[in-house]
Amino acid sequence: MNNGRLLSLGTGRLRTVAAILISEVNHVITVGRMIDLAWDADPPARARGVVHNHVHRLRRLLVGQAEIATRGQGYVLIADPCAVDVNRFRYLVSGAHEAEPRTAVAKLRQALGLWRGEALADVPGERVRRTLGVGLTQARVAALQELGAKLLLLGRYGELITELTAWLAEHPLHEELTALLMRALQASGRQAEALDHYHRTRRHLKDQLGIDPGPALSETYLAVLGGKSAGAQPFAGRTSAGPGSGPGPGSGPGSGPRPGSGSGPGSGPRPGSGSGTGSGPAAPYGSGHPSALPPAMAQLPPRIADFCGRVREIVALDQQLDRLPRPDCVVLAGAGGTGKTTLAVHWAHSRKDEFPDGQLFADLRGFERPPMRPATVLAMFLRALGVPEARIPEPLAERSALYRSLLAGRRMLVVLDNAGTAEQARPLLPATPGCMAVVTSRRRLNGLVVRDGAALLTVGPFAAEDALELLGNALGRSRVAADRDAARALVERCDRLPLALRIAAARLMAHPDWSLGHWTAKLADERRRLQELSAHDADLAVESSLYLSYRALSSGAARLFRLLGLHPGPEVDAPTAAALAGRDPERTHRHLAELGDAHLVEEQAQGSYLRTDLVRIYAEQLVAVEETPTERDLARQRLRDHTARYGPGRC
Repeated sequence: MNNGRLLSLGTGRLRTVAAILISEVNHVITVGRMIDLAWDADPPARARGVVHNHVHRLRRLLVGQAEIATRGQGYVLIADPCAVDVNRFRYLVSGAHEAEPRTAVAKLRQALGLWRGEALADVPGERVRRTLGVGLTQARVAALQELGAKLLLLGRYGELITELTAWLAEHPLHEELTALLMRALQASGRQAEALDHYHRTRRHLKDQLGIDPGPALSETYLAVLGGKSAGAQPFAGRTSAGPGSGPGPGSGPGSGPRPGSGSGPGSGPRPGSGSGTGSGPAAPYGSGHPSALPPAMAQLPPRIADFCGRVREIVALDQQLDRLPRPDCVVLAGAGGTGKTTLAVHWAHSRKDEFPDGQLFADLRGFERPPMRPATVLAMFLRALGVPEARIPEPLAERSALYRSLLAGRRMLVVLDNAGTAEQARPLLPATPGCMAVVTSRRRLNGLVVRDGAALLTVGPFAAEDALELLGNALGRSRVAADRDAARALVERCDRLPLALRIAAARLMAHPDWSLGHWTAKLADERRRLQELSAHDADLAVESSLYLSYRALSSGAARLFRLLGLHPGPEVDAPTAAALAGRDPERTHRHLAELGDAHLVEEQAQGSYLRTDLVRIYAEQLVAVEETPTERDLARQRLRDHTARYGPGRC
């Protein structure tokens, strides 16, 4: 829209270029990156000129509404971020987290009303939709889940049934929303319809995916079957089943009932009553009556049924329990797709008895835009701990102090998933003996280790046998055993990365006639490997996962990462990297350290740096589209000169 006038962008690349600039409003996008996104593969020789022409046309269309400025090797769309519907959507959803139920419903309806079908559905190009749409599907579903929880809480069952029925007609495999619909139907006295929806979903899951309903949907079924109150409990879906499932933005704290709703958080006693579990309803925090912390704080998402491996990491986590009772924090750090969240959730479920006062969970979305603000997460936690909306202070420091006061004297586990920085996680750490925080991140979060005494545990790729076990769990062990050599080659071409293995398994499950050897051969072509390791969903692709880590780098580290794509081997030493980048050794060491912190390279004991094959392939693709031919030629010449003078080094 331009001053209320609908702009015609046609159906071609102009629409794609516009989508790229709009999605990264106020951020510079290099021409190379636009080419990479706008053409799925093999861009034409004139691609750079095509992009320039499209930008020129967009400038004329947007006169008086927004500005497209040239910045170095790229362009930036300068505009109000809230003029972009996705940013407006996130702003409204964030505001709903901290609002009372009726206001939250209004905000969530307004946010969901911004959607017009699937995200970027009318933008040409699979890669641009997959990359720019990271997190959007989950965010939409999470907002709908939160709206459902609020409507259940307010007793507005008819509205909820109408909305969910329409959504599930298009997405019949969505377990979380099916469970919400079942609760609403039961609350409306329509138990038979609720059970019918369960059986229909179970058949769809079996016929289309070959799986049974997850634990949470099964529990809802049993509750409805037994005539028990379904309530408005927080619901976290199966973490491994298909697009849009799993804990997404808004699916953790704050998505359940408000304090005082009866069965949800806030219905148990608070600290100070002399009871660890409580026996009667709690008075709201600050009411002047004795109350206690809710006894059934259980915000963990369900764990994956076919979890395997990670023996070393589980032992290391168990060792942290020996440090109790005293404040404790463990950082699970690793590259995107290594299964940090899966590990944290699995371990947390298996050790719930160590934390009898409950578990809190929040997805901090540290590498998405925008990330969750600590103040927002604290408001969610405080509401779950029984603090009425009016009693939640505004300043971050005061919220953090109140949160820690409520945890004092308790044994609670706090899982903070996907933290971006130490500063984002620090206000959410408990500070009382008996509590423990588990923080997952793509970065090492050295600030928590150095300043807060956190333990650091690196989560890397699977061991080969564990990777084969995961593949066998997903595909059936007989199918893997029938071609063991191809299976071993497959897990290596997936870098033994859990995300890549699950995507490969999903593709093979969808094509039962494909042999393991056939699929492994497809992955042998490095030019297409990242494209093949995609579930054709923005949130389920190895390339999208790598992009989130790459996007968070400083400009200097990002440039070095791209130029390393010109290096022929998986291993490179610091002097060679400095020559390739044309930078002094000190600056190169800083940039290599940043890449190591992001787990895009791994420093070896002898001082060299190792990349996995998938990371190397991604760097090769980036340098081909984001660096000019002149820059690539100069970098190659610097590498040749360095090799001629000092020898080949590591390759």
